[in-house]
Amino acid sequence: MTDSPPPPAPDAPSFRLAYVPGVTPSKWVRIWGQRLPDVPLTLVQVTPGESFGALRDGAADAALLRLPVDGEDLSAIPLYEETTVVVVPKDHLFAAAEELTPEDLAEELVLHPLDDTLDWEAPPGRPAFQRPETTADAIELVAAGVGVLVVPQSLARLHHRKDLTYRTITGVPQSRVALSWPKAEEAPDLVEEFIGIVRGRTVNSTRGRRAEAQKGRKTAGTSAAPVKKTAGAAKKATKATGAKPARSAKPARGKGGTAGRGGKPRRRS
Repeated sequence: MTDSPPPPAPDAPSFRLAYVPGVTPSKWVRIWGQRLPDVPLTLVQVTPGESFGALRDGAADAALLRLPVDGEDLSAIPLYEETTVVVVPKDHLFAAAEELTPEDLAEELVLHPLDDTLDWEAPPGRPAFQRPETTADAIELVAAGVGVLVVPQSLARLHHRKDLTYRTITGVPQSRVALSWPKAEEAPDLVEEFIGIVRGRTVNSTRGRRAEAQKGRKTAGTSAAPVKKTAGAAKKATKATGAKPARSAKPARGKGGTAGRGGKPRRRS
């Protein structure tokens, strides 16, 4: 019987990341595990309506959500835009098209769920008498032939069904995925680490506690006094290069006691 690993200390660092449906943080979570193996990252799945409360209540340190951010007490950095698509039954006329426009939906009943992530001024098409509670409910209505649904492509994939398909639509709003955290003068170290990961910073350029630790190690390594070469080391270097030391030249003597050729003084006539 093997002993179970001891539980982490109460004050051990950890990072809780909330995310809304359709957002896939797996790539960033994998990089986090490689760079900070000593800091566990816990994923917290939330609905769009719960995401802001999770940050304010301290249930999550940061969140991957869709803009706009609710309130001025939260910071956010946009990460990417999502393609917008129309979800329709597979036997719908739109299934034969490669791309749609808002004008194509003019005669269609367009479902508008209460958790809609697109910042519509006025959705295209004919409005339904009652708005579905969730995107999942709207998907069920599309499958029943009640209407069509305009959503980010990530949500269309999340709610994939064999009897449904989707087509890209242009000229409509696009949802933007962002990283958000409680506003502060400086982002906490672990939040700064995750910001570096989602922005594609390398290990050496990432800000936060790891970068500061690496900087401290480099400073300590360069503070050592330089090694002086000894006479013995200089001789060894000379032998290694094969160069012979230059001899000092004797001064030449000319007339008046100066040496001529052969080094003997000349007599005056």
